[in-house]
Amino acid sequence: MTYTARQLNRATLDRQMLLQREPVDLLTAVDRVVAIQAQEPASPYIALWNRIEGFDPADLDEAFTSGVVRKASLMRITLHAVTAADHEVFHHAMLPALRASRLYDKRFKSMDVTIEQVDALLEHLLEFAATPRQKAEIEDLLHSHVGDVGEPGVWWALRTYGGLVHAPTGGPWSFGLRPSYLAVAAEPRERMAAVAEMLRRYLTGFGPATVLDMNQFSMLPRTTIREALTLLDLVQHGDHFDIPNRTIPDEDTPAPPRLMAMWDSTLLAYADRSRIIPNEYRKLVIRNNGDTLPTLLVDGHVAGVWRPTEDGGVEATAFHALDEEQWAGLADEAAALRKLLSDREPQVYKRYARWWSGLPAHDVRTV
Repeated sequence: MTYTARQLNRATLDRQMLLQREPVDLLTAVDRVVAIQAQEPASPYIALWNRIEGFDPADLDEAFTSGVVRKASLMRITLHAVTAADHEVFHHAMLPALRASRLYDKRFKSMDVTIEQVDALLEHLLEFAATPRQKAEIEDLLHSHVGDVGEPGVWWALRTYGGLVHAPTGGPWSFGLRPSYLAVAAEPRERMAAVAEMLRRYLTGFGPATVLDMNQFSMLPRTTIREALTLLDLVQHGDHFDIPNRTIPDEDTPAPPRLMAMWDSTLLAYADRSRIIPNEYRKLVIRNNGDTLPTLLVDGHVAGVWRPTEDGGVEATAFHALDEEQWAGLADEAAALRKLLSDREPQVYKRYARWWSGLPAHDVRTV
């Protein structure tokens, strides 16, 4: 048995709570979505607004403040929002990759400091960051031990693999322009067991998926992924792995329109991104530097992009013709999104406006 492209699309939408908004509490939603891209502070809020019926952004504020949801560098060495339980597993699973991304980088090797020195600093850092600390405070501590090693600096390495999480600093989306960092306690774990659990969690939120998909999601070596998969009780159809007893929606299941956050995980969690993004649109919405634009989802696939307007509206750029029913659905979504943004940051993502120049706009409407 092999899955059709539309079956895989509907499976993702189903597990990512995008076939309908669901009346669940925030922590349940974060657990089900598994990993929410969080480079932009607003994105976890918009991602969960798309998924939770009656979403209240104050619930996510509180979750970040209490620590039941954590923001940290994890898969693909990028910032994700995950449950505290998943953070502990994912950090141990990703730790060798996080370390290697910094300690074997030519920029680190050019510094006048050894790996042993940096590792020795970690204990001091974790003790110091038992309460939230800003970058300048942490750099002062590190310089007191190793002196000035220039840029990008020892902190550049430790903030990636040291096990720190971002502490809320206020602002419209909990995290401002000057990050604060907090050490969190984590029990030691056997590394391969942690990788296996991370992959199992990935399949609960994004399956069915291939080894190449899991490699894209995590950036772990395929040999490591294949070894970890042998520790799991999975089903396999063709190249696709999945957890047992999960159903796949019918490929004709209706998919409502959505205005997706920048870097929404559904766009980035697969090697075959045509599951959500038509191939001809991939380079339009995922830019060369990795910026992943806020997209229009129509019939479960990217159909264009959106951005706020100066007067409080939402400008939708469709890459192909949409019918009036589809435009009406997008307008309803935009009205609800405007309410969310008006209470927080009406001009969200404004600094990315340069990417709209030259887009193939079949139709542009303010909705």
